[in-house]
Amino acid sequence: MKRRVVKPRDSTSGVDAAQRTGGDRRKEGTSAGWWLKRGVWALFVVFILVLFPLRILPELIQHFVHTHRIRVPFFVDLSQPADLSLNHTINMYLTSEEGISLGVWHTVPESRWKEAQGKDLAWYQNTFSDGRPVFIYLHGNTGTRANTHRVGVAKVLSALGYHVLVPDYRGFGDSTGEPTEAGLTTDALYLYNWVKARSGNSLVVVWGHSLGSGVATNSAVKLIEKGVSLDGVILEGAFNSAREPLTHHPFTWYYWKFPGTGYLFPEPWAENKLVFPSEENLKKMRSRILFLHSEDDHLVPIQVVQQMYKVAVSAQNAEQVKMVSFDGSLGYLHNGLYRDPHLPDILKKFVLSCRKDD
Repeated sequence: MKRRVVKPRDSTSGVDAAQRTGGDRRKEGTSAGWWLKRGVWALFVVFILVLFPLRILPELIQHFVHTHRIRVPFFVDLSQPADLSLNHTINMYLTSEEGISLGVWHTVPESRWKEAQGKDLAWYQNTFSDGRPVFIYLHGNTGTRANTHRVGVAKVLSALGYHVLVPDYRGFGDSTGEPTEAGLTTDALYLYNWVKARSGNSLVVVWGHSLGSGVATNSAVKLIEKGVSLDGVILEGAFNSAREPLTHHPFTWYYWKFPGTGYLFPEPWAENKLVFPSEENLKKMRSRILFLHSEDDHLVPIQVVQQMYKVAVSAQNAEQVKMVSFDGSLGYLHNGLYRDPHLPDILKKFVLSCRKDD
């Protein structure tokens, strides 16, 4: 009968097994702790990326956009108008109110272009005393004073022997601040008063194009409230919010439209309310007014400006208020009237009518 030999259990293998079991438990504990930490970090990231921005991001967006805006046209140095063949123009910066710096071009009459070479700001300001008419051109929405059609208007007026000031409102071009209706009107009024303080009895005409037409009529009414009437007002491509409500906020370009704007957080421009009551303003104005409009204007139908013309005539008379329309076949659309060969004569005639009232 064979004996069964029972081998003694290796104590070292038991120790190894125990160590393996303990090690596995430690690994499981370490793994669980690692996942717990990752979970906490994930919740923190979600809070930062989703919940925190709901309260803070709108302010951050506004701050970021207000200091880093895209300027059109690209690659244009607004401090160098000579780059755009405006070689008798000086660039300057005026403070319309505390914290607001406006970039402005002053173009002297073309006949003085040789004399203007190398002259400083003081020389340009002294030229206002020459008695020649001064035009303040209030441009439309988007872009800067360097846009092609705005440079074109300055050249036409300068060729006629007039001074031209073309500002960028606050928030436009290299001007500081946020664009608002009240702010744009303040800028225009400041520039008007700045010109009057230096031009004496010279004729001062305000030319408002598109959005600028609303700024022009707002400014005219503000001056009337102070007992002052503008010598003349030109309204080109004028819009009428009373007849054609603004379907899109005209200053949305100013704000960076992040994905989710209007859903995850309020639109940055939501509180920037606009009215521009041009039709009501026209009922109060007592200045000479000239409407310029192209029949093929793709942004403002000519019927809109025809209604505005009727309102202005009713408030004054057909002698004070004129309208010139341009045939749609010419293809001027909203910005191209400066190219019309008859425009210089139209402007000279209007200036003469304004001088009759002096």
